[in-house]
Amino acid sequence: MLLLGIDIGSSSVKTSVIDGSSGECLASAFMPESEMEIKALKTGWAEQEPEQWWVNLSAALSMVTKAIGSKSKSIGAIGISYQMHGLVAVDRNHEPLRPSIIWCDSRAVEYGNKAFSTLGKGFCLSRLLNSPSNFTAAKLAWVKENEPGIFSSIYKILLPGDYIAMRMTGEIRTSCSGLSEGIFWDYTKDMVSGELLDYFGFDPGIIPEIVPSFSMQGKLSSRAAAELGLPAGIPVSYRAGDQPNNALSLKVLSPGEVAATAGTSGVIYGVTDQKKSDPHSRVNTFLHVNHSKDNPRMGVLLCINGTGILMSWIRKLTGVAVSYSEMDSGASAIRPGCDGLLVLPFGNGAERMLMNRDPGAMVSGLNFNMHTPAHFFRAAQEGIAFSFRYGLDIMKQTGIIPNVMRAGKANMFQSPVFREALSCITGASIDLYNTDGSVGAARGAGIGCGFYKNETEAFTGLKSVGTTEPDLTKKAAYEEAYEKWCELLDKQTTG
Repeated sequence: MLLLGIDIGSSSVKTSVIDGSSGECLASAFMPESEMEIKALKTGWAEQEPEQWWVNLSAALSMVTKAIGSKSKSIGAIGISYQMHGLVAVDRNHEPLRPSIIWCDSRAVEYGNKAFSTLGKGFCLSRLLNSPSNFTAAKLAWVKENEPGIFSSIYKILLPGDYIAMRMTGEIRTSCSGLSEGIFWDYTKDMVSGELLDYFGFDPGIIPEIVPSFSMQGKLSSRAAAELGLPAGIPVSYRAGDQPNNALSLKVLSPGEVAATAGTSGVIYGVTDQKKSDPHSRVNTFLHVNHSKDNPRMGVLLCINGTGILMSWIRKLTGVAVSYSEMDSGASAIRPGCDGLLVLPFGNGAERMLMNRDPGAMVSGLNFNMHTPAHFFRAAQEGIAFSFRYGLDIMKQTGIIPNVMRAGKANMFQSPVFREALSCITGASIDLYNTDGSVGAARGAGIGCGFYKNETEAFTGLKSVGTTEPDLTKKAAYEEAYEKWCELLDKQTTG
C-alpha cells in the first residue's frame, strides 16, 4: 500500500507519497514555488484564503502523481498535517464565510486576555492548561464582536486541516488534539469546555463532530477525486497540527522526547504525561496525537513566530540571486557573536513566549565599517537560536529538559551555522532525520487506517542523517553574545 501525506503550511503546501512497507518516500512536491500570500490588512493581522491551500494542494499532488505514474492507484490512505490555531468559518454549504485568520494573526490578544482574567487564572491554568490568549477561540470572539453578520451565518468552525479534510470527504469533523490547540478543551472533564463556550457566547453546535487523530475519518468523494486526480473512496485516516505531526514524524511520542522545527516559525515540542502549565502561558500545552484517557500524552510547545520568514526576508532584501546555501556559506566565515551585531527576530506578530507582546524585529550594534552581509546572515541565525534558548529556559519550568533534540533535515536545520549555534547555546545534541511534515502525515495515515500494527512498523525507513554536538570551544563566545542579546530584548520589551 502507498500512503499520501499532505502538509498545509502558511508558506507552501507539500505532498509526499511513501511506500507503506519500506517507509521509502517515492515522490514529494510543494507549491507554490514562492511563498503563499499572507494578507495583512492592518498591523498585526494575518489572513489566507482557504481556496489557495486547495489550489496549491492540487498542483503539488499533480506533480507527485505524475512522478509515480500508475502507482497512484495504489494509494490506500491519506494523512493531513496543517498550520495550527487558524480559524476557518463555514456556512451550511461548506463555503468559507471569510478568509482564514491564521496562527500568526495577533488581533485577538485582548479577547483572550480578558477571558483569562474573567474566567480566572486558576480555572484557565488548571482546566484549560493555557490562557485563551490569541488562539482559535479568541479569534472567533473577535469575529463575533467585529463581524456579527458573518458570525451569525457560521455553521461550523474548522482548523485549516479540518477544512482540507472537509473538501476531500464532504464530512465536517475535527479532533481532540485540534480543539485543544484552539483552547477549547477542558483537561479535567476531557471534553470541550462548557464554561469557555458560555463565556464567549458560542453555541456548542458550531463545534464539529470529534474523531480520534488516528481513525477512519471519511472517504475521498468523487468530486474531490476528480479535482485531485486520485481514485475515489481513499480514506482520510489521520489529521494533526503541524507541530504534533512533526513530533510524530520524528517518533517523538513518549515523555521526555523532544522535537524541533524551524520553517516559517520555529518550535520546540516536548512530550509529557503531566498536566502542567506555565503560569504566564508563554509556552502551551496541548493534547498530543497519541493521547488517551488511559495513556495521557501532552505536548508542551514553544513557538517563535519569526524564524525561516526572517531568513526569507533577508534574502529578498539582499537580492534574489543569493541562495540560502550561499547565505550559510557566508555566515560560516564569521565568528560566533558576529563582532557585536545582534538581531531580534520578532517581526511576525505577537510572541506568546513574550507574553503576547509584539516588540518587532530589531538590528543592534551595526557598524558600517565592519559588518558585511555575511555578518547579517549569521546574526539573524544566531538571533533565532538565542530565541530558542530563551524559550527553552521557560519550558524547563514545566519539566521539559532536553539533552537531545530531534529534527528533520529541512528548512533552517539544513544550516550548519544554525545547528551549531542552537546546540552550543542550549547544550543539547541535535539529531537529524530523513523526514518532514508530509512524510510524517503519510505515516500517520498508515497508523490510522490500521496498515501498521505497531510503532516499529510505522517508522520503518526513518533514519538518522547526522548529529550536531555542542562545540565547547565556542560555547563561551555564544554565551557572551546571548547575554547581550537578552539585555537588548529586555530593553525592547520593557522600555
